[in-house]
Amino acid sequence: MKRNYFNPFRNLICGVEDKIPVGELNIQHINFDNAATTPPFKCVLEDILDFTPWYSSIHRGMGYKSKYSSLVYDNSRKVVASFIGANLNEHNIIYVKNTTEAINKLSFRLCDMHKNCTVLSSFMEHHSNDLPWRDKFNVDYISLNDMGMLSIEDLEHKLISYDGQVKLVTITGASNTTGYMNPIHDIARLVHSYGAKLLVDCAQLVPHEKLHMKPKSHDEHIDFVVFSSHKMYAPFGIGVLVGPKEVFSCGHPDYKGGGTVQLVTDDYAIWDIPPNKEEAGTPNIMGVVALVSAIEMLQGIGMNQVSKLERDLLNYAMDKLSKIPEIKIYSSLDASVPRVSIIPFNIEGIPHSITARILGEEWGISVRSGCFCAQPYMQKLLNVTPKKIYSHLKNNQLPPYGVVRLSFGIYNTFSEIDFLVKVLQYIISHKDNYLKKYPVEPIYVEKSPILKSCEY
Repeated sequence: MKRNYFNPFRNLICGVEDKIPVGELNIQHINFDNAATTPPFKCVLEDILDFTPWYSSIHRGMGYKSKYSSLVYDNSRKVVASFIGANLNEHNIIYVKNTTEAINKLSFRLCDMHKNCTVLSSFMEHHSNDLPWRDKFNVDYISLNDMGMLSIEDLEHKLISYDGQVKLVTITGASNTTGYMNPIHDIARLVHSYGAKLLVDCAQLVPHEKLHMKPKSHDEHIDFVVFSSHKMYAPFGIGVLVGPKEVFSCGHPDYKGGGTVQLVTDDYAIWDIPPNKEEAGTPNIMGVVALVSAIEMLQGIGMNQVSKLERDLLNYAMDKLSKIPEIKIYSSLDASVPRVSIIPFNIEGIPHSITARILGEEWGISVRSGCFCAQPYMQKLLNVTPKKIYSHLKNNQLPPYGVVRLSFGIYNTFSEIDFLVKVLQYIISHKDNYLKKYPVEPIYVEKSPILKSCEY
């Protein structure tokens, strides 16, 4: 059976037609785990190979290759700025390893500036946009509505209640669990009206939707943006932190060393200006080349075209899965709800981890299962109470809650979804056999200190 139809973007992606070993057979791999990491564009690998002969140290030499590599590295910020609507006269674009490091870096910087203030996060955040704030600020959480979406009413209520103490609101642009997109510019306007700044975690947004930070003079301006290259078809480990120049102009860098200083004596150091001050050590020029190549490809395709194709895939899959009685979907079935191409689901009576194992080990379909580094959100979606969690922890076991996640990229096809649906129906019809074949083993956890910042 032919498992994919013509997709004009499929030929742009490396490895999508490769076969993988499943049992004694080699079958075509289907990847529905793009929210974790996307495969690279072919052009990214080609550009890396083309650049490699010219690769040299950044800002550390007067030879031709070093000067050329430095020029490529510095000019890359113009490409990033164009992609997200940033203004290099107003913003610093800082390269880090990933989104997680970007948020941690910003948390240290803002801690130096606002030691006794409140940060508002939300219950739908990735751990990376939650944990870095807890040990530095008073943290409170924006509630969710019945659909699991961020409550704008509760956000405004908290802004009013804290009476000017909130200096930062930090939210996801699109959830990595449900795919829900937050109305970031409406939120920016509200946040700014109460004297706070807005950080948007765009790791799950920029690969799928057009982003524009807007000028700082605009009341819908996004103050801080973070994202990672490995979720937008560019490997080699680059993350991006974008924010106002004045935020990074003062204070010490969190990482200190080569590239961060203008002068060092035996008793003091003069720090370099940003972004150099914030990029300690030898920069990842290969990662930057990959990022620029991926951005230029996405811009060439057009982000409107990307979002339209993925929305069609999402709606098609939602329609197919919602007609299977044994499948429960943990996000709205309303196609008008703004979201990126993610579907969280479970098969009734089959643990999420077993469903994912069957799909991967027996059918060559890659998905992810669990909580996707968003455990407080998953607890809300699945109604997992603290009492249920503690009952497992008393036995040194992790609670087994979670879901299966499908996440689509621009190269996925309707026929891949058709094949997935047939496989899920087969699994459901052979549920008893699969439960015997794949017994659930408890996961034991070592006791460790508990980090708490507020009562949930």
